[in-house]
Amino acid sequence: MAHAYAPSTDRFTAHASDASLGDIGRAVRRRWRFVAIPTLIAFAGSLAFVNIVSPRYTGEAKLLLQTSDSYFTRPGQERSGDQQPQIDEQGVASQVQVVMSRDLAREAIKRLDLVGNPEFDPLVRGAGMLTRLGMMLGLTRDPAAGHPEERVLDEYYDHLVVYPVGKSRIVSIEFRAKDADLAARAANTVADLYLGLQDDARKDLARSASTWLGTNIDSLRKRVAESEAKVEAYRSSTGLLAGSGTTTLSAQQLSEMSGQLAQAKTAQADAEAKAKMIRDLIRDGRAFEIPDVANNELIRRLIEQRINLRSQLALELRTLLPQHPRIKELNAQLQDLEGQIRGAGERTSRTLENDGRLAASRVASIEAALDAQKKVVAQGNGNEVQLRALEREARTQRDQLEAYLGRYREATARDVDNAVPPDARLVSRAVAPQIPSFPKKAPIVALSTLAMLVVTIGLVIARELLGGRAVSDAGSDRYGRHVMPRDHDAMVFDLSHLRHGRESIAAVPATAPEPDPRYDFAQLIERLQTPDVSGRARRVLVTGIERGSQEAEVGLGLALTLARSAATILIEVDPDDLSSGSAHAGLTDLVAGNASFADVIYPEPGSRLHRVSTGLLKNEALTVGSDKLNLVVAALEQTYDWVICTLIGGDEGGLMKLLAPHFDSVVIASNLEPASHVLVQAYEAAREAGAPDVVVAREQPLNDLDSEAA
Repeated sequence: MAHAYAPSTDRFTAHASDASLGDIGRAVRRRWRFVAIPTLIAFAGSLAFVNIVSPRYTGEAKLLLQTSDSYFTRPGQERSGDQQPQIDEQGVASQVQVVMSRDLAREAIKRLDLVGNPEFDPLVRGAGMLTRLGMMLGLTRDPAAGHPEERVLDEYYDHLVVYPVGKSRIVSIEFRAKDADLAARAANTVADLYLGLQDDARKDLARSASTWLGTNIDSLRKRVAESEAKVEAYRSSTGLLAGSGTTTLSAQQLSEMSGQLAQAKTAQADAEAKAKMIRDLIRDGRAFEIPDVANNELIRRLIEQRINLRSQLALELRTLLPQHPRIKELNAQLQDLEGQIRGAGERTSRTLENDGRLAASRVASIEAALDAQKKVVAQGNGNEVQLRALEREARTQRDQLEAYLGRYREATARDVDNAVPPDARLVSRAVAPQIPSFPKKAPIVALSTLAMLVVTIGLVIARELLGGRAVSDAGSDRYGRHVMPRDHDAMVFDLSHLRHGRESIAAVPATAPEPDPRYDFAQLIERLQTPDVSGRARRVLVTGIERGSQEAEVGLGLALTLARSAATILIEVDPDDLSSGSAHAGLTDLVAGNASFADVIYPEPGSRLHRVSTGLLKNEALTVGSDKLNLVVAALEQTYDWVICTLIGGDEGGLMKLLAPHFDSVVIASNLEPASHVLVQAYEAAREAGAPDVVVAREQPLNDLDSEAA
């Protein structure tokens, strides 16, 4: 596939933005009259203005908005209410509008006697031509037709400024007038009128509240008395007498009978349980274990006798047989004692059974009485519902009456002078100012003069940038330096023939210098076209291993070859500042801002190649202006298709890290073997410096180019 490489035909136009700071300074010096004369006129005019215009004085008074009510000034509040609610920004803005209200303005105009003051009353000066013309056309109103205070209002508001100070609760009142005493007096008058308006409003509110409360309290007292009388009458008619606490008498009786029934049932169950237990013990022959039996004195003696008889019986049985009369006698006595003990237990059991029957009869009687009381209570519950409704209504009216009485006492207490602390107070009264607020002579003169100076200098700079750097079509600028003409011939560089060896390239000027024949630049160009640059100009950095190597020949030959068919510029960078010996302003001067593009670009004789030398400044300018270096390269892309930079002497000055990131490919000119340690180090240094693509170019007698890419 044939690769056609054609240069752009519209990239060799000099731009107006190439003017340097030095050019701008020289242009300003050349047109100093254009800058100085308007500046002096502005100075004289502003000086005359500040001395001729009538001074204006501003009086300022400040109000503090606050809520001063506390526990002591408002008895209805609790102790916890001592913390005052803060006024928010909306409240402050609302009070600012109150200060600027029309009613307050009319009163202030009367007190200050502004009607008839030439500064505020338009009729004193007389109606002007425009005013009379507007009245004839019906566009304006006759000032004399309205109220005197109304025609002064507009001027009054023009001289009055009311605003909150920052985010505080301070309101500043400023009044501007030609008379300093009037300015201070007006600010204080407006503040006093506002405070008086607030005090009158509080008094009117308290007075109207006390009047309304006094009218309603009398009727409310009558309704309370009637409601409480209805409660007592209904309680008496329904028998809902009050017992202890909040319960009625019938409910209290029902509760007591329930308690008695529970006690009777408990006594019945206790007696029946004891009787059953005694019968069981008697059946088992353990009547003497019954507590009521054992505690009897008679039974206690019988038990002692039984113990003695058993002891005698046991003693006699040791020597006598069971059928012996003595043994029989003792057994008979023992059985008699046990019968007596059993009889005592049975009597106790019968006693407890009788107690149980008595308790059962008591339970039955209490249950009957309880059932009757339940009917009474059930009947009274319906009446109690109505009673509670009456009590609730009476209690509500009583609470309302007490609330009205408290508010009435508070309202009457506030309807006196100094009874309530004000919601605002004057924290700073206005005094007659000694220095006028307008005009500020020094700032006005200084700003006017400076503004005119900046405008005139800006016009000179705009003229220099927009019209003073154009390049002629003949190929030279206004300094006589050669610039590539806009309508140069387009030439085609077919790279398909370069793959098989060096071919002759047509359309090369007869006087053009020849590239070094030891290098096959055609194949190198084909290799450098491999990276994709997305339609922009290609950037190539050519360097070597050490000073004296072939980087200068390779860079120049590559640039000359490209210049035959494309717009190409060659930039030379010499790290050795002392040996550079440049006689032209170059790259360092361009980056430092000491020269323009037209100052540093010069043509290669006999070729379409353009060149830029190292420069007159040291290479520290490139390090300091590293960010400007990329801008310079980007600007060159707008004019050229290839930007070739030759770094002479390898990386002796440490510029590889600075230059490599700004270029698409790095070409290392060296005849060392590929496995050479020095060449490998140079290759790795270029890669570490940020070079996207690294190519090694070496001199080959057979016109064969050895290249390596990452």
